[in-house]
Amino acid sequence: MDITLPPLMTSSGCLPVGSLLKSLIHISNEVASISKFPTVQVKNISMMIRRVKLLSSLFQEIQETNSPLLPTSILCLTELFSLIRRVKILIDGCKEGSALWNLLQTDVISTQYHVTVKEMGSTLDILPLSLLKITTDTKEQIELLLKQATRVAFFVEPREILRRQELLLVIANYNEGKKEKKGLTDFEKMKQILLSSGVKSPLEFEEEILKLEAEAEKQAGTGGIFVVSKINNLISLVSMSKSMIFSTENNDIVPENLKLSSAINWQQNNFSSSQSSSNIPDEYRCPISLDLMRDPVIVASGHTYDRNSIAQWINTGHHTCPKSGQRLIHMALITNFALKSLIHQWCQQNNIIVAESISPSDLERSSSKRELHEKSVDHISTTKAASQAVKMTAEFLVGKLATGSPDIQRQAAYELRLLAKTGMENRRMIAEAGAIPFLVTLLGSHDSRIQWDAVTALLNLSIFDKNKTLIMAAGSLENIIHVLQSGKTMEARENAAAAIFSLSIVDDYKVTIGAHPRAIPALVNLLGDGTTAGKRDAAAALFNLAVYNVNKASIVISGAIPLLIYLLMDEKAGITDDALAVLALLMGCSKGLKEISKSKVLVPILIDLLRFGSPKGKENSITLLLGLCKNSGEEVSRKLLLNPRSIPSLQSLAADGSLKARRKADALLRLLNRYCFQS
Repeated sequence: MDITLPPLMTSSGCLPVGSLLKSLIHISNEVASISKFPTVQVKNISMMIRRVKLLSSLFQEIQETNSPLLPTSILCLTELFSLIRRVKILIDGCKEGSALWNLLQTDVISTQYHVTVKEMGSTLDILPLSLLKITTDTKEQIELLLKQATRVAFFVEPREILRRQELLLVIANYNEGKKEKKGLTDFEKMKQILLSSGVKSPLEFEEEILKLEAEAEKQAGTGGIFVVSKINNLISLVSMSKSMIFSTENNDIVPENLKLSSAINWQQNNFSSSQSSSNIPDEYRCPISLDLMRDPVIVASGHTYDRNSIAQWINTGHHTCPKSGQRLIHMALITNFALKSLIHQWCQQNNIIVAESISPSDLERSSSKRELHEKSVDHISTTKAASQAVKMTAEFLVGKLATGSPDIQRQAAYELRLLAKTGMENRRMIAEAGAIPFLVTLLGSHDSRIQWDAVTALLNLSIFDKNKTLIMAAGSLENIIHVLQSGKTMEARENAAAAIFSLSIVDDYKVTIGAHPRAIPALVNLLGDGTTAGKRDAAAALFNLAVYNVNKASIVISGAIPLLIYLLMDEKAGITDDALAVLALLMGCSKGLKEISKSKVLVPILIDLLRFGSPKGKENSITLLLGLCKNSGEEVSRKLLLNPRSIPSLQSLAADGSLKARRKADALLRLLNRYCFQS
């Protein structure tokens, strides 16, 4: 997904959180305040406004809590800003554009709404709602919105389809009448179409003509000569209709300067072609024409289009992907053989005969010699088709990683990172395409953006368990630790820590990672100077490594314990539970116990956490206090007994705590009771 962001970016590519939330609330309110709807896409627009209103309440709650956000949350909010801005542009286009042109484009516009909702669902899917401080009602509303966005079906207003068919019939009659110099146009039907489109008065007719002329000028640089000829044809028809409807004499006046497109060109570009029927799977439609693709090709962004449609787009001077808006790093069109085969299979199943893709020049030379063909194949589901498309995209992008220039590699790494964000199948297919060794190599890049994309892509890929083995087998550990220790950006270092945490879930890799001389010191360093998310990732990785006893001593020697105790006192750090969990594990080795016992401030902190900590924090606090009492005996026991809050807190936990907390609280109370008796 290409993200167009407002100014004042940070070096990480995102707005400062405060500015981002203000921008989100502002643009959401702009969309939510829309009350006057156009005559097209009424249901799509109203549903979209309802979704944006729900998101607006989410943004306002996040702003009111004023709590720090994880990088994942910031990235999701940034993408939501881009999506909502696209929604506003879509709605403005429906309101301010030509009513008749929007009617002819109803399939295209509906697809844009559908794609936007799907992307909204994909973005919300990776938003960590559980970590946001929002009310239960808002959380439930966003979860419901996510479910609806995931299941939303492509929708076109039935009445718009009917009106479009009527308009196309009027246009066809008008074309035929001009060709044969006969008055075949049904102006009464045209009048009804115009009235239903909100074009009623002479002034509104003039406004519609001006909008059509503006659309023709815009399409001259994007849609090509065929589309412009259609719009010019429509302008002529509207002008004629105005003359006929508002004139006292019903003369058949035909503008002399009208240049009709040929019948064959019209047929090739008709918006209501037989192949645009509603039963065509979305995966088989060209995003530009919405027709069934005859010759699907992949462009540099990884998206697939019909060869004729994308070739016309490129030949008219465009260098961006129509679907994503990303600049194409090259103009090569690579045949999507897998999807092409699946389309032919689907056609065979549905008794559809498809003509081979023919360029306009070939059409002029051999329009009378068009060949038709059918292929007999087995049935393959549309889900399989989508998987094949992802596979082809992954293979295409990996090829660019292998042979492309630095600019091409940067774009490919970015695309792979996005592709790996969601879906285990995506992660599996990216790895099978051979991406991992190339991403590992890019970790050493001097380009900070490439390095960040590469390490984040590897992090995303590592979520799929089998990929962990492939990542380690590719010799990635040395490069990941290099990024963790001296990455170009803090975000890259933190994602490297998260990658180590993900890899260290495998027991064998706990040993391998812990044995690397720079791994644990680098994690401890990040524990000291990272952001809240970075500290949490570092602590989580250290916790995983500390499960293996040999690593505990290394973590202690690296100076982790003073840092962890300091983080318990630092409210802004926000990783109290993570720090407690690591300390509780480190107490399991003699060096750790000795180092923890040296602290003069730890016991009072732990006593406070018995009262105010989370359930998990209370469990680990008791674990630490129990260990200290057993080791230091009299000194720690006296501190606990002299503190008026410790015994009531322990008794409360022994009665109402979790099973683990109750057991340890009982043990600690018995120990303290024994100390009192002995004293």
